[in-house]
Amino acid sequence: MQGERRRRPSLSLPILRRSRDQHRDGTLTLGNLLSALGETSFGWAIVLFSLLTLLPLPPGSSLITGLPVLVTTLQMVLGFPHVKLPGPLARLKLDHTKLRRTMARLRPITRRLERMLVRRYEGMLAPKHERTLGLALFVIAFALFLPVPLSGWFPATALFIAGVGIVERDGLVVILGLLLGLASVLLTAAILTSIAISTNAMMA
Repeated sequence: MQGERRRRPSLSLPILRRSRDQHRDGTLTLGNLLSALGETSFGWAIVLFSLLTLLPLPPGSSLITGLPVLVTTLQMVLGFPHVKLPGPLARLKLDHTKLRRTMARLRPITRRLERMLVRRYEGMLAPKHERTLGLALFVIAFALFLPVPLSGWFPATALFIAGVGIVERDGLVVILGLLLGLASVLLTAAILTSIAISTNAMMA
């Protein structure tokens, strides 16, 4: 078993290979990359969209990059059979270099996930639980969507981990992502409360 885990392909390999090929062909868009990864999988969509929010972008960009995650998780809540991206999101062009750098930044996380990933607790990923799981992920995605200073990395990482767990059918990793997501939601709430208290004090 340990030998099999060591030979596990890198989690970033499918994304990097397909984005490289599409970049070379001049067809690298959000919709094309998602289709190449397997559009019917919400897991891949969440992995890819959470990566977008981790790209080195100007402050406040989460209002744009976080939108696809909100759309995806909302579709899970509504019981969609697969991801349906609105046209403008599907045509959104991606920067292969920035995507590759983001994957490199996440390498410490993906390396640990690769060592522990196995198919387990798959019952929580059954279709009858998909809406509940989607709701939990939607709450995390909403925390990511809010332009709160210093908080974006945590919900994005939580969504990335949960998405990997869904792709690999590892319920334990999904739970890990959800727990990290809960912590990120609490952090976001704490920051918003602090900002509100400071604003009220300044206006008093």
